[in-house]
Amino acid sequence: MTAPVPLGLRERKRIATSRAIQLAALTLVNERGLDNVTIDDIAVAADVSPRTFFNYFASKDAAIVGDGPGLADEEAQARFVQASADGDVLVDLGEMIATSAEHISMDADALRLRKVLHKKYPQLSALFMTGRRQLEEQLAALVLRRLQADDPLIETDDPAAVSQARLITFVGVAATRHGWAGWADSGAATSLSENIRHAFDQLQLLRLSAGAK
Repeated sequence: MTAPVPLGLRERKRIATSRAIQLAALTLVNERGLDNVTIDDIAVAADVSPRTFFNYFASKDAAIVGDGPGLADEEAQARFVQASADGDVLVDLGEMIATSAEHISMDADALRLRKVLHKKYPQLSALFMTGRRQLEEQLAALVLRRLQADDPLIETDDPAAVSQARLITFVGVAATRHGWAGWADSGAATSLSENIRHAFDQLQLLRLSAGAK
């Protein structure tokens, strides 16, 4: 997979602000309890305005759940959809997901607190799962667009193409989860994007090995 591109100053500041909001939310809720923390409390602790808080998160619960792997920006999506038909869809999907993960503002402290709170408040895990299902649907739609770009004869409602896009997405999500698990097990000692890239590299080796038999 390709080497990551260094983030610009503006994006680094955005990530730092997101991290500050998440860590403030996690710390306060861990200390006081979920019902005893307000968005104003979180904003004060993170040294941001409530308006800035809502620029990053829609709710207190969303700040606690955090910004896990999400959909890449429009430019990255366009690169994925318009990539060469000779390219590997799954490899390109992995690179798009890994690139998106470079913008995630989670570290060891946030990871540790999030694990504690997810066990204590099951609704947070439910919110996380809802977000993951939405991401899977968005990725499947992107993969279908890529398949159509590779073969213009494919219709949007072609059952075989929809099924293929879903399968590619599920395999990609499984590799992403494997990378996430390795990153979490290491206590966030390395970057999430590096772990995701490594997981997709492992997947590619398995595919090549299976094809050689």
